[in-house]
Amino acid sequence: MRNRFSVILGLSIMILFVLGITLSAVPQEKTYELKVSMVITEDDTIYKGYEKFKEGVEKRTNGKIKVELYPAGILGGDEEILEQIALGAGICVNTDAGRLGVWVPEIGILLCPYLTDTVEEMQKLLKSDLAKEWFEKLRKEKGYVVLAFNWYAGGRHFITKKPISKPEDLEGLKIRTPGAPVWQETIRALGATPVALPWTEVYTALQQGVIDGAEAQHPATYGSKLYEVAKYITLTGHIQLWNAPVVGEKWFNQLPPEYQQILFEEAEKAGDYATQLLLDSLDELEAKMTAEGAIISEVDTKPFKERAEAVYQKLGYEELRRQIQDFLKKQ
Repeated sequence: MRNRFSVILGLSIMILFVLGITLSAVPQEKTYELKVSMVITEDDTIYKGYEKFKEGVEKRTNGKIKVELYPAGILGGDEEILEQIALGAGICVNTDAGRLGVWVPEIGILLCPYLTDTVEEMQKLLKSDLAKEWFEKLRKEKGYVVLAFNWYAGGRHFITKKPISKPEDLEGLKIRTPGAPVWQETIRALGATPVALPWTEVYTALQQGVIDGAEAQHPATYGSKLYEVAKYITLTGHIQLWNAPVVGEKWFNQLPPEYQQILFEEAEKAGDYATQLLLDSLDELEAKMTAEGAIISEVDTKPFKERAEAVYQKLGYEELRRQIQDFLKKQ
């Protein structure tokens, strides 16, 4: 009896041993982590778009791609994050054409002042084969993958300590704007002196008088409460800001092809979602800021547009602009 028990026990141990080896030999499906970095706050419509992106990606990959959101510049500034992405970090950065246009000049035109007349026109351009050629060039030459470029953040307006009604009122004012050439030249053409500062430092810089104003879209202005230290908001809409989730090709190429396609599809769906959220929220944002002390003014944009023409000449965008205008006429 004892011998039989020993034999059975030995066989059981052997079976478990063999089974363990077999199970360990079965390849386990790899999981991936994607951190999404953005400087905007959690109440921004762009952030809400990334919540939708996270939900869609994790659902369609059965959690094999885990998406984590990092708002308010927690992970660092865009330039710093882009450097990490180029080295293969699993980070997606919410960025714009100004920064990407440094490497592919054609992309920079997307931030030129008064490029299109409507949001719908810009949506058509951003999803066109023309724009996709620029994004592919960025991928080939710099290793950055644009997942989608249809995330509308809003029209950029001036936030200043004194009222603005015409370009001449901007003369002598130090206005915070990002450091990309297209932004710098736009502010300079409109009459002010551009000052490049990280977004997280703008409130304090206004408070301390380091700058006289800034320019931003409503969700960012409201999220950072800039009107508390510069109460005049002038609706120039000189730049239409569109954002894009961008990842590094080194990280992206590790993904199975079906996961790559999911990222493209979910980024575009979430971008359309964020855009509509923004358009639906603009009146409410203006009402909230007005209730909290902001003075919001509409102005005749014609003199601003006339001054803005200098940007296209300065940056050599005149021919590319004609191509875009021809494309839009055919739509």
